[in-house]
Amino acid sequence: MADNSRRVAENGRIIFVFSFLILLTYLALFFLRSLDDNRLTSWQLAFERTGILKFFFMGSASLISAYILSRLSLLERHPLLCIFSASYAAAALFWREPEVIVDASRYFTQAKHLEIYGAGYFIREWGRDIAAWTDMPLVPFFYGMIFKFFGESRIYIQAFTSLLFSMTAVLTFLTGKTLWDEAAGFSAGWFLLGIPYLFTQVPIMLVDVPAMFFLTLAVFTFIKVLDRGGVWIIFSSVSIFFAFFSKYSTWPMLSVLIVIFLAYMLRKPDSELRPNYTYRGAMVALISTVLIGIVFWYKLDFFLEQIKFLFSYQKPGLKTWGESLISTFFFQINPLITFSALYSVYYAVKKKDLKYAIIGWMLFLTALFQINRIRYIIIVFPMLSLMASYGIMGIKSRRNVRFITLAAVSFSIIIAAFVYLPFVRNVSVLNLKDAGEFLNSTKKSNVRVLSVAPENPVLNPAVSVPLFDVYAKKKICFDYEKVPYRDPDEIKTSPLRFTWEYKNPAYYLCDEPMDKNILAVVVIRGEAGIRLPEEIQKKVAGFQNIKDFDVPDDIYVYQTILSVYY
Repeated sequence: MADNSRRVAENGRIIFVFSFLILLTYLALFFLRSLDDNRLTSWQLAFERTGILKFFFMGSASLISAYILSRLSLLERHPLLCIFSASYAAAALFWREPEVIVDASRYFTQAKHLEIYGAGYFIREWGRDIAAWTDMPLVPFFYGMIFKFFGESRIYIQAFTSLLFSMTAVLTFLTGKTLWDEAAGFSAGWFLLGIPYLFTQVPIMLVDVPAMFFLTLAVFTFIKVLDRGGVWIIFSSVSIFFAFFSKYSTWPMLSVLIVIFLAYMLRKPDSELRPNYTYRGAMVALISTVLIGIVFWYKLDFFLEQIKFLFSYQKPGLKTWGESLISTFFFQINPLITFSALYSVYYAVKKKDLKYAIIGWMLFLTALFQINRIRYIIIVFPMLSLMASYGIMGIKSRRNVRFITLAAVSFSIIIAAFVYLPFVRNVSVLNLKDAGEFLNSTKKSNVRVLSVAPENPVLNPAVSVPLFDVYAKKKICFDYEKVPYRDPDEIKTSPLRFTWEYKNPAYYLCDEPMDKNILAVVVIRGEAGIRLPEEIQKKVAGFQNIKDFDVPDDIYVYQTILSVYY
């Protein structure tokens, strides 16, 4: 009885010390937030209207929540259900976020082609009539199929990407459990929710979160292949195929499969199983190569052109598009995860654990290739979570482990929900959403869109039209007039270069006169206060300016201002 009381008292002291250090770390980050140069959710901007008392309250609330939750054994009795439910519910909180990244216009456009013209057309014309820039076809194909069978509504895409996010957390748990034990998987699955930036990416129509899922699925299924063989060979081959065609950045990361194979082959207790490992690995390599090869050969010319372009444009561009490591690994990723992941390297070397190379390989490649932009390393977050989980495996008390894990999760969700979400809902792209929803409430069935570029635009305003179409459930025609580059030399290395190569889809062509009784005209301007050019004034002559959507922001150079005319 006395020993139990002493253990309880000791655990209480440890949690108190942990809480103090965690809160001190959070406060240090708050005061040093000017170091955060993230392009989307910089603490310097996001916390501009947050005082120290409010921040202290958020930090304290997260620690109290973590302490209460860490007392619940339910989380460990039903880990899969709890991780899946909590991650999906947290992701759903962000469905109100607008499409804040213009790249979404590409994926929406590709998906809409499939919705209108069918899967056969998409397969034939992707990379030709369907502009593909530096994209891969898999995720837009899935988005298009969702539009085709469920309807062109953003909510279905958000439900899908949230499902993939939750399944990634589950796969992270299962990977840790398979490689080590359930305790390692438990913290790893939850740690994925300890990355506040990630919540802002789940609900938007990009490919990063789906690519993260498919890459994690490829890792997990290949581990299961080596452990069990059988039908896992098929699952693994298809998973690798999906990961390969989800995003170009998964290609170097798939080299982790070689690391997994070597880690299993070099384990001394399993030496008699090496022939099984060789056979299973060879079968996966053969089947996945055939599957990838069929698609790659079908689009060979385009893929080769894309790869050449990536080396001439994107590779040098990465050196100027990045954010600092401090921003990524201390502000946008909970510092508890970063510290635990760093310690895990020492812990793994001390234990001489070959399996650690499996989870450390992708982060090694990230450092080797000097990939500093957080959007490009989203796909490695599950491995980072596993590293962080490995780093706290040496703590004997399960309650203390749960507390540390949940402290990272609760603070990150609070930051994302009460700071990041209001912040990204207060930028000018929200005007696209508001204007679309306004038109949906009217009887106008057709919308003619006109765009006006500012004097020195940073991007082509035409890409705002697909983003407007995301919200407007109307037939849209777009009078597209090509905007000249503001500086051809500067555009060559701009991350927004794709906007200047916009190709107006056939379904936006204004090739038929429309009845003015059912027609609304929307003018999209790239800057507040721009005077309408004479040719646009002629096109809106006879129409009345019904409503303006002109919420500005002082964060981004490019603004999205809309005027609706009847």
